[in-house]
Amino acid sequence: MNTASMQLAAASGLISLVLFAIALAVLAVLAGGYWLTSREKYREPPRPRAEEQPKLPPEGAVHEIRENRESADVPRTAKGERPLTPYELTNMDTRSSDSKERPRWSKGSSGSFGGGGLGAH
Repeated sequence: MNTASMQLAAASGLISLVLFAIALAVLAVLAGGYWLTSREKYREPPRPRAEEQPKLPPEGAVHEIRENRESADVPRTAKGERPLTPYELTNMDTRSSDSKERPRWSKGSSGSFGGGGLGAH
């Protein structure tokens, strides 16, 4: 054998050894990931049994209710009193509206702030 073919064989053997080491490293990472995942899964609470699953209410499925809501009026302050701050207006309730007409956007308006439309004129 000449020296060129020996060098080629040595390089080929080295490449094979490096590829084998990379394959072993990938397998070690996959096995470690499986091990960590199984440890995490083992710590989770057990799945609920059939009798622990949520049940429909006795009256059946709950359906959507469409109604218009009106916000409560902001309390007026008497002349000379200090105005209310936003923190004093928290948890403002709403009530059902007597009107059954759905609110619509103005003609020519996109209906959203910054929507790119011409806006109401």
